[in-house]
Amino acid sequence: MGAVVDDTVAEGPGRRFAVWVQGCSIRCPGCFNPHLWGPHGGTDIDAGELAARALAVPGIDGVTLLGGEPFEQARPLARFASLVAAQGLSVMTFSGFTYRELTAAGAPDGAAELLCATDLLVSGPYLADRPDIGRPWVGSTNQEFHFLTDRLRHVEAELTALPDRIEVRVAASGEVTVNGWAATDQLDALLADDFRRS
Repeated sequence: MGAVVDDTVAEGPGRRFAVWVQGCSIRCPGCFNPHLWGPHGGTDIDAGELAARALAVPGIDGVTLLGGEPFEQARPLARFASLVAAQGLSVMTFSGFTYRELTAAGAPDGAAELLCATDLLVSGPYLADRPDIGRPWVGSTNQEFHFLTDRLRHVEAELTALPDRIEVRVAASGEVTVNGWAATDQLDALLADDFRRS
């Protein structure tokens, strides 16, 4: 696991428990999370322990799996997703692989299991030269939404009306973390505006 945000409204529909995994071999140029590419730097955690942590958060609607690349850790994430789904939470998974790659012969180990435990899949590599400003949660227009169950299908008709959100957290130690999606120039403008106000 690369990082966890226990309660966010920026990583999918409703309030969500978001998990970023460590490690990605796809390494899209312009990726928002290049610090998660390498296999080192994350924290090992048992799927059951992670599920217990998610289920202890009151009022969340679901979990979101991001990266790094979730399908490079598909088996343990499928177990985690199945545990939280059994308790009524929805599961949204992001992948730099295309849906075809995830369902073809040679798909990452455990891909079928993680797909079975996922309600909404967002697939496809981030392409910096094809920015998407019309749909939430995605960075480029090639990325596809796959509603694999009916649990989140109500979101499909609302996609172009839902806003992108970004959350900035400042810890007591002074560490600043940012999650959600914004184009680099939007993020630069936001941070510059915040610094002018302080």
